[in-house]
Amino acid sequence: MDGESRPNARVRQLRDQAEELERAAQHAADPEERQRLRDRALRIREKSEREYGRGSGTMDPM
Repeated sequence: MDGESRPNARVRQLRDQAEELERAAQHAADPEERQRLRDRALRIREKSEREYGRGSGTMDPM
């Protein structure tokens, strides 16, 4: 069971990190910084989906 929960925890960690970056982007005054943060968040989400599959580790399908 621990083996199954570890990837789920990692997925949540990556998604939380991406959400934090997106929130920071919303508050960034500099347009270049805003875009950099959004790009970084997107890369993290793509990595999460690539490594663990789309929707993995969450109950919310959206």
